[in-house]
Amino acid sequence: MPNAAVILAAGFLLGCALTAVLPLRSNAPQVGKKSRRRSDIMGNAIEQRLLHGPSFVCVGGGTGLSTLLSGLKGFTRNIAAVVAVTDEGGSSGRLRQEWGVLPPGDVRNCLVALAENDNSLNRILNFRFDRGELEGHSLGNLILLAACELTGDFSKAVEELNHLLAIRGRVLPVTTETVVLHGETQNGDFVKGELELSANGSKMKRIWLEPSSAKPLPDVIDAIEKADMIILGPGSLFTSILPNLLLEEVALAIRETHLPKVYVANLMTQKDETESMNITSHLDWIASVLGEMPDYIVVNHTPIPEDYLRRYREKGAEPLYLSREEELYLESSNCSIVYADLVNIRDGKYLRHHSQNLAEILMRIARDYEENNLRG
Repeated sequence: MPNAAVILAAGFLLGCALTAVLPLRSNAPQVGKKSRRRSDIMGNAIEQRLLHGPSFVCVGGGTGLSTLLSGLKGFTRNIAAVVAVTDEGGSSGRLRQEWGVLPPGDVRNCLVALAENDNSLNRILNFRFDRGELEGHSLGNLILLAACELTGDFSKAVEELNHLLAIRGRVLPVTTETVVLHGETQNGDFVKGELELSANGSKMKRIWLEPSSAKPLPDVIDAIEKADMIILGPGSLFTSILPNLLLEEVALAIRETHLPKVYVANLMTQKDETESMNITSHLDWIASVLGEMPDYIVVNHTPIPEDYLRRYREKGAEPLYLSREEELYLESSNCSIVYADLVNIRDGKYLRHHSQNLAEILMRIARDYEENNLRG
């Protein structure tokens, strides 16, 4: 990719910064003093509520994590999104290979999800070039690349964009070291990289990161230690959630906290990666890597519309619901089950978690936990 693309992205960053600091001119009628004062009071009240909201650490990557964040930001500003950096596909994979930068795609999605005006920002940062040398690259990925080139450090680049976009929370890459997923299948074959592991996920016997000595970002450990709740998922089990927990210091920090750990179950299995796996199979993998079972699991209990179910089944995906046997297993493992209406059809074709409903459930768990502790 030519350096001109990076310069273009850097120019966009400068434009964003100037927009943030320069006063805006408008020909629209001026709002009356009383209306403006009332609006300011309401705005300040909302801001205070957000500032004093619970502190969530959300661990994952991909679409699932950004969906979760878009709902949580309506309740609190105290959000730390811990994002996996093992992505090898698409634009992120190309930038990782050509520039040696950590994959920016999941970080970009989380920044957009936590932004004040995610609709406008989403259109800009998710714009994808469809021809020339930039074909397949999103503008947001190029902006992150430009910020990385300007700062000389991926974590600093992400931190700059955290401030520049005035997001409600922080986005943190789990590590700034280049790490690669490795695994061994049940029949003894070895796989390397996110793409190979994703294609064999349901056949895996064990997985690990190389280098095994990779260290997490210090801010990640600090966020975990100060959190009110740790949220795992939703997201791809082997390529979004587990890569974060495979860093020993991250798993240890989560285990040592006495605060509630919540796993948000996926709505569907994923072809190859979690094909034929049920919800407790997902949890068993998390427990094996984390070193303990989460305290809560949030599960969808709403039927998925039959036409969407048919479409996803054609792609090799099946709905994930808890059976009675799984309920008994989780109860014996001291993992509390929270059922919710989590089905949302986005843009008329994509099956996603209902971000508002999910956020309300997580807020309720946090509130109940705090009240129980106060009574205790």
